[in-house]
Amino acid sequence: MTNTASHVLPAPLAVRNLLEDLLGREVTVRPGDPMQSADLAGVLAALYTDDTLRLSAVIGMDLPLAAYCAAALGLMPAGGAQDSIQEKVLSPILAENASELCNVLTGLLNREGAAHLKLYQLYQPGQQVPADAGAHLLALGNRLDLTVEVSRYGSGRFALSIVD
Repeated sequence: MTNTASHVLPAPLAVRNLLEDLLGREVTVRPGDPMQSADLAGVLAALYTDDTLRLSAVIGMDLPLAAYCAAALGLMPAGGAQDSIQEKVLSPILAENASELCNVLTGLLNREGAAHLKLYQLYQPGQQVPADAGAHLLALGNRLDLTVEVSRYGSGRFALSIVD
């Protein structure tokens, strides 16, 4: 049986609720500005595919949001995240936590009747994002752009683009 339903963007409330549940602290979300091409060099990009390895969604978080979420997930002090932001690279433990975060974010994408998506590849800030994934993070259309604030840590930008 083939899945014919397409994927839909989650509501900002769903993003907030998932992050609050995962991080165990208050998270606020508000509409944000779309990412620009200059932002791609410093973005954590998560690529999600269906069972045929077709790119179906891309999530991007700027370095500050990735660092703050990863630190909160690991119950680390905000200073560790701030150090990573200043150094423009996630520390190994923050990178590992960010990977786990992106894996859990799959819950925002999967819904009954649509193809099951899974995290396929993760590009850390500073790594070259593939052209097709970068284009989806920049394209207008089926996307969600938020500014996300993690209580007692800080805020950053979140972008989700549905490919199908």
